[in-house]
Amino acid sequence: MTLVIGALTIGLILSLLSMGVWISFRVLRYCDITVDGSITLGASVVAILLVKGWSPWTATLVATLAGAAAGLVTGILHTRFKIQELLAGILVMTALYSVNLRVMGRSNVPLLDVETLASPMARLITRCSSNSDTLGVCGWQVPVQDAAMLVTVLLVTVAVALVIRWFLLTHIGTALRATGDNPQMVRAQGVNHRTMVVFGLASANGLVGMSGALLAQYQGFADVQMGIGMMVWGLASIIIGEALAGRTTPGLALCGAIMGTILFRLLVAIALRWGLNPNDLKMVTALFVFAALVLPDSVKSAMHRFFKRQHHA
Repeated sequence: MTLVIGALTIGLILSLLSMGVWISFRVLRYCDITVDGSITLGASVVAILLVKGWSPWTATLVATLAGAAAGLVTGILHTRFKIQELLAGILVMTALYSVNLRVMGRSNVPLLDVETLASPMARLITRCSSNSDTLGVCGWQVPVQDAAMLVTVLLVTVAVALVIRWFLLTHIGTALRATGDNPQMVRAQGVNHRTMVVFGLASANGLVGMSGALLAQYQGFADVQMGIGMMVWGLASIIIGEALAGRTTPGLALCGAIMGTILFRLLVAIALRWGLNPNDLKMVTALFVFAALVLPDSVKSAMHRFFKRQHHA
């Protein structure tokens, strides 16, 4: 049960990252590598603020804004200075490594005995469970802190997904979606497509920064290396989610991103429990993304050839 609770919690936290990657990759058609740096920026900002005694909600909000600022810089480099989108993301991601070290003052900041977003929920669950340190769930004893973090992250993730879905159906949200589909049409309608790209990248990286802030609070530390490979993780989750729920509407796409992230995290947790070397995790993730990209088309082609042979037979 601890494995499932942990996988669900991290899956929900990283689903915020997946939703951010979905906005840049699917809505804007923009391959933004800033993600690998902005998730660490969110974690480093929230860690420093929590250690200094800030409110967890305020610290998480500031971390979200810090991630949005990183996306804003990437957007400005691309739209104002005409730097190719991939290179703009690489420049900001590289610079963020030094920025994160400056923010934290060292490569790792532990979060010991500090208030987190889950602390109020933990106190509530403790009172409801007669001041016990564990909570009975389906016959299993789950630590109260783990259960509180899962409930808190679930509420935050659902609220964020609903807000994004609502926004994408508004006039500005529709213009944002149209920017990725047909920039020329957007310009013909009098909308500044460059402003929409900057806004979209800032929003996407704000979600990534929020994911980093929650991840640091759950893991109990922020580390300068924690963002490596997160872009690939987000893409893998989106691909899995699209296979599960499709992407015909924003609501289905967001649900798919959440489900894909949770499923991907469960698969990783099971593989680690079965003896996968943690040093091989990034390589396995890359191979999994490759398979997810190639297999659907291969299966469709094989099915098409099979039915064609059956028809001629």
